[in-house]
Amino acid sequence: MPVAKQWYVIHTYSGFEGRVKNSIEERAKMTGMDKQISRVLVPTEEVIEIKEGKKRIATKKFFPGYVLVEMDLDDNTLQFIKETPKVTGFLGGARPAPLSESEVEVLLHQIDVGTTQTRSKSQLEKGDSVRIIDGPFIGFNGMVDEVNSDQQKVKVLVSIFGRSTPVELGFLQVERL
Repeated sequence: MPVAKQWYVIHTYSGFEGRVKNSIEERAKMTGMDKQISRVLVPTEEVIEIKEGKKRIATKKFFPGYVLVEMDLDDNTLQFIKETPKVTGFLGGARPAPLSESEVEVLLHQIDVGTTQTRSKSQLEKGDSVRIIDGPFIGFNGMVDEVNSDQQKVKVLVSIFGRSTPVELGFLQVERL
């Protein structure tokens, strides 16, 4: 009975993950290794970036510098992967260890579902003047009092009825003046 293919992690030059994936897939087809190497993945997610006040969707790698490959590990496949341009080796050294089933399930679920995050390129700082562009305080101007980059939140002091009132908002709800 044949052993089921397992997932391994390949270390590559950062920024060349896509090229390594394509190279492995193309070379595997040409040499007939596609029976032993079934899938090659570069785990990515979509991220909303805010750059100069504009939203755009970008693709971000979960693990820069790494590629996942599902294959039967033997001397031929090991050598085949190591000879791929821009590959520095396997995670785990000379005789790589496969990922556990639970690790694979988590990774594949993350890839399928995708987690959309917000990342701001125009970081706000305490003391910045901002205009609220979304939510119940839309149209109000205020001053940034606190910035929480981890949660993508900002506390803005808004003048309501002549009093300075703190309002917590997301980065996408304000724009710098």
